[in-house]
Amino acid sequence: MKYTGRLKEPLIDYLTGRLTILFEPYEDFRDAYEGLKGYEKLSLEIKPYRKHRSLNANSYFHLLVGKLADKQKTSKPYMKNLMLQRYGQLEVENEGVVSLIIRDDIDIMEREELHVRPTSKTRTMDDGKLYRIYLLLRGSHTYDTAEMSTLIDGVVQECRECGIQTATPDEIAEMKQKWGVVIG
Repeated sequence: MKYTGRLKEPLIDYLTGRLTILFEPYEDFRDAYEGLKGYEKLSLEIKPYRKHRSLNANSYFHLLVGKLADKQKTSKPYMKNLMLQRYGQLEVENEGVVSLIIRDDIDIMEREELHVRPTSKTRTMDDGKLYRIYLLLRGSHTYDTAEMSTLIDGVVQECRECGIQTATPDEIAEMKQKWGVVIG
């Protein structure tokens, strides 16, 4: 179960130094509380709220990628990776971008399970082969509405440059409104 809400000022037990966190949920929590109050130990994850985009946005992205791949006579995995490299979001862990070292002779662009952006940094390893440093990209299914909007805007522009018909600007604006993107 997931709830949205806000953190309130914490309570500190000055005898033990332990902290009590107060979370005020926006939704009705009473039924969940009744189901959980008997447990001695619970797990809690608190992170900033981000509105998730519609699954239709991801479907539209994949539809456009397929059209681009067909027009340019490339594979869909290659085109998806190219679009994610140009307009996608980097994977961040512990406030740093995640990098990978991959042998330079491996065609990473045809991979469906891994999305990376190449850098110009290479090095020859102990095995005598050349390796390249890549930056790991997040899969589009993890994007929030603003990130998805950036991705789709880029792919739509690429489609138009190739003469591929896309939704009209008004239709795209309407889709974005449904996805919850603020258009200004």
